[in-house]
Amino acid sequence: MSQAPWAETLGVDAVVSGWLASGAVRRCLAAERLIGESSGAGAPIPADLAPGLRHALAARGIRELYTHQAEAIAAARAARHVVVATPTASGKSLCFHLPVLEALAEEPTASALFLYPTKALSRDQEHSLRELIAEAGLDLPATVYDGDTPGDARRVARERCRVLLTNPDMLHAGVLPNHARWAGFFQGLRYVVLDELHTYRGVFGSHMAHVIARLRRIARFHGSEPTFVTATATIGNPREHAARLIGVAPDDVALVDRSGAPRASRHFFLYNPPIVNEELGIRKSSLKQAVSLTADLVRAKVPTLVFGPSRNSVEVMLKYLRAEVGDVAGPNAIMAYRGGYLPETRRAVEAGLRNGEILCVVATNALELGIDIGDLDAVVCVGYPGSVAATWQRFGRAGRRGTTSIALMVCSSDALDQYLARDPDYLLGSGAEEARIDPGNTEVLIQHLKCAAFEAPFRITGAGNRPARPEAAHGERYLTLDSGETRQALEYLSSHGLVHEAGGAFHWSGEAFPANNVSLRNIGWDNFVIIDVATDKSIAELDWRAAHTMLHEQAIYQHDAEQFQVERLDYDNHKAFVRKVAPDYFTTALTYRTVAVIEEHESRPFGRARIGAGDVKVEEKVTGYKKIKFFTHENAGYGDVHLPEMQLHTTAFWLTLPEALVDSLGEPRASVVDGLRGVGRALETVSTLCLMCDPRDIGQTLGDGSAPGDDRAPGRDPFSGRTGGFDPTIFLFDTLPGGVGLAPRIYQRVGDLLSRARALIERCDCDAGCPACVGPTEEQGSRKGVAVRILEGLSGPGHVEWAQETERAALGM
Repeated sequence: MSQAPWAETLGVDAVVSGWLASGAVRRCLAAERLIGESSGAGAPIPADLAPGLRHALAARGIRELYTHQAEAIAAARAARHVVVATPTASGKSLCFHLPVLEALAEEPTASALFLYPTKALSRDQEHSLRELIAEAGLDLPATVYDGDTPGDARRVARERCRVLLTNPDMLHAGVLPNHARWAGFFQGLRYVVLDELHTYRGVFGSHMAHVIARLRRIARFHGSEPTFVTATATIGNPREHAARLIGVAPDDVALVDRSGAPRASRHFFLYNPPIVNEELGIRKSSLKQAVSLTADLVRAKVPTLVFGPSRNSVEVMLKYLRAEVGDVAGPNAIMAYRGGYLPETRRAVEAGLRNGEILCVVATNALELGIDIGDLDAVVCVGYPGSVAATWQRFGRAGRRGTTSIALMVCSSDALDQYLARDPDYLLGSGAEEARIDPGNTEVLIQHLKCAAFEAPFRITGAGNRPARPEAAHGERYLTLDSGETRQALEYLSSHGLVHEAGGAFHWSGEAFPANNVSLRNIGWDNFVIIDVATDKSIAELDWRAAHTMLHEQAIYQHDAEQFQVERLDYDNHKAFVRKVAPDYFTTALTYRTVAVIEEHESRPFGRARIGAGDVKVEEKVTGYKKIKFFTHENAGYGDVHLPEMQLHTTAFWLTLPEALVDSLGEPRASVVDGLRGVGRALETVSTLCLMCDPRDIGQTLGDGSAPGDDRAPGRDPFSGRTGGFDPTIFLFDTLPGGVGLAPRIYQRVGDLLSRARALIERCDCDAGCPACVGPTEEQGSRKGVAVRILEGLSGPGHVEWAQETERAALGM
């Protein structure tokens, strides 16, 4: 019997059937896969588990554990460090909740520390942890301790708390320097739970390794040696990454990476919007196409999460979605979630998703982490988020209730997205990337050594009576340093008046509070508050960098699908005054970035090119804004912006191609510049790997090769093609203010790194360029081929060192 025309078609299967039956959708599918389900594997709940916890599990209908939960709990109960690396929604929380709460129930003086990368996540997890404590009938005070905790609550936490939930920044600057006031807590510290381990990578992860080293040192000072229970989304090296963060050997960490949780089937779709201009390769808007497909999900009452590429795009899609299906779902059933919303707004959205009041949320990557948002059946990702791991982390947010889910990626016109559309196996077949950190980075290490010396004296045998050889020193060692190297580093601090030797130890003698001057993250100035002039109330806040692009005067600031025009920006006091309006357009900022060499520390010829390193000023300036019509996305005009530049003083490495070398390649200058971009991309990739940092820690741009004091015409545009002074230059710079030593290390290892970059490019199976080597390009010709010719041209005849480096890299990769 056929379905009545007025009957509703609901659920995932109805949407999938509709898409596959629609020629308009099917023609645009670059890939469509059904990822099959897998059955789970169970293990009995330990017979000797605390009765209260057994009762709490029974109340939740849990009669047995998953095998990975049982394995992790057994390792943690045996006081062995453990890392749980199983997919999203596999029940990782029980892996640390059960052994921790059991230990605290058995030992009245025991305590536990839960570390989460953000304040929002720690407060979200506080709720679920307290629920389990209550269900188990335990009397265990648990609280969040962060920058938002009131003063009286902080005092109670220090005096009575046995379960503390906090973030790395608060531990670093608020708890460890004041550990004497937490003496009871540290004396009983049995477990440290480190969740979302994959977020601690690059320079931030290197800082985190030192914070943990200082934590372990203070715990030992108070007589405890905690066990670390860690959890991560899927990454390529979970055991090695956990071991480097904790500061132990990999063999000391139990790896649990075989999930026993059942996995429901998942429909994967890679949608590439149709071409609207064949000659220019222009496709339909990915935002509008994503809205159209998401509307199908909302009409079918499928709980959906949409990830947008930016805050502005999130608000635009929210407006379009409400306009298209608001009459079906109701305006409050479709909400946005992004940075800038006030905390109470974000909490209300989270609660609405959990209890089913909200059907669809459009979000930035703020919802990538494990905040509890209930059961979703579909995830729509607009654009590639930049890594395979992040992509599947997002898709893992759906399918938690054991039913079939949808994972839909809508490609943008970006070259990287178009590469994925041409080769979807790159996404479907590649393993997750590795997380890398470098605790031995000298600039990071010396900052935290100061903090550690402030927190407790360093005991070095022979202090005050220096041994003849550093390696003969005995006593305390700090993280990656042995005893002799630790002594040398402390003597360096002593020579600057920061520590002094007395009584067989190095004591802090500086006046400053060192942790206050050490930022774990690359965070700018204070947030800007956004005030509605009609109500004189704050409606949101934005970080310092985003304020330049979203809160300049005459900008249309979008909030919950409503539009506010910025009437006045009080830049000095960080306030933006806005008024609600109803325009038919939104605004997007126009920016440019330049790199200027302030001081050249070192330089030398490198084959036929020249390399250098030194201090640079990276300037990013918003020069104007563009008005974009809603729905049609037509250009409706421009406006000027008069704001100070965003300046970053840091260190950089640069590689300059002289004009003679450029001309000798026999390629158009535009092709040479595009090929040099490919060289920069490959060099950035191998530098990230070899220096064990995160891609976000290194910035890259192209510029002119003019040095300070150069009397040539300045000319900053490498595309100008002017005769004389066309010396295109790759800049690789540290993205953290002042630099953290990455650029000088690139300079020191440039031969090896460029050789590895060449080997990376030549060994790649692609024809013209791909994300794995030089990056995809929309230019005519082969970026890959030109990049190889540039690298070949660097050496020229007679440069044996370059050839030897290349041969060694080829053998060693």
